[in-house]
Amino acid sequence: MDNPLRLEVIVASVRPERFAPVVADWFLRTVRTSPEFDTGVIDLSETPLPVDLTDNPAVEAYRARLAAADAFVAITSEYNHGYPASLKTAFDTAKREWRAKPIGFVSYGGLSGGLRAVEQLRQVVAEIHMVSIRETVSFHQAKKRFDSAGDTQDGAAIDAADRLISQLAWWARTLRTARAVDPYPG
Repeated sequence: MDNPLRLEVIVASVRPERFAPVVADWFLRTVRTSPEFDTGVIDLSETPLPVDLTDNPAVEAYRARLAAADAFVAITSEYNHGYPASLKTAFDTAKREWRAKPIGFVSYGGLSGGLRAVEQLRQVVAEIHMVSIRETVSFHQAKKRFDSAGDTQDGAAIDAADRLISQLAWWARTLRTARAVDPYPG
């Protein structure tokens, strides 16, 4: 593709013993087979965003990266029926950089597979003028869904990932064109 869509995959969990890298690596291997995307990773455990939302050079670099993106996917766990605080800080640290851009979710957790966190996140991203992709990839009892090589045989998740990637590409292309022709008024 001559002008690939810039996708930033945000890894939300910052816990020392987190399972996030397994899920994120699987998704990255999957999405990187799509020629429509040029894909980067924003790992919040390696992105120093101050919880008091003050500015510093790292925050400015983070915002510039968001501004250059056409689409996002958040890889999120579920903690106590909600999403990680690090992800809320990541959303609140920027403002206009998120607007009129699509976001998809890949969640994981216990019995709910992180879906309660995703439902809460849909409210947050609507408030910051993002388009939430309907299709969600969810891993219930996630540690049982991956083998030692980080691969999964979870057919529902594999199918959902394919649909999410297709829908994300459509929205990203459409919204990139719309922003260029008629800047978002938000």
